[in-house]
Amino acid sequence: MSYIYEYPRPAVTADCVVITRDDEPKVLLIQRGNEPFKGQWAFPGGFMNMNETTEQCAVRELEEETGLKVSKIKQIGAYSKVDRDPRGRTVTVAYLAIIDKIEIVKGLDDAAKAQWFPISALPKLAFDHEKIMADANKLYLSLAR
Repeated sequence: MSYIYEYPRPAVTADCVVITRDDEPKVLLIQRGNEPFKGQWAFPGGFMNMNETTEQCAVRELEEETGLKVSKIKQIGAYSKVDRDPRGRTVTVAYLAIIDKIEIVKGLDDAAKAQWFPISALPKLAFDHEKIMADANKLYLSLAR
């Protein structure tokens, strides 16, 4: 059944922050292949399909953009700052995956590259991903002990 509402609705995305359990943890980033922020680094993620949850979206987008498969993720939070995405009103739900060690990844789909970075030496991040990273790091430290 379809409905028509006079109120605009935001788009929903999901992002997946993957961090290793190494002595010096690494974070997986993708280099964006498309605008907005083409060429900048971000977390793997994208728009949610109508037939999936945000959790399923995060896992799917991670695999589509990097080839990495994960089964366990933990929600970091929802990010809804009005101007967080220049394409329009977009709310994202971010998730954390913790893996034991670096795995081979490559940029797929709309990701130009996929690369591991030391958590202590991240490049400038697109969108509001620096805020997401700060929250992800807090959650990582509470879970990785």
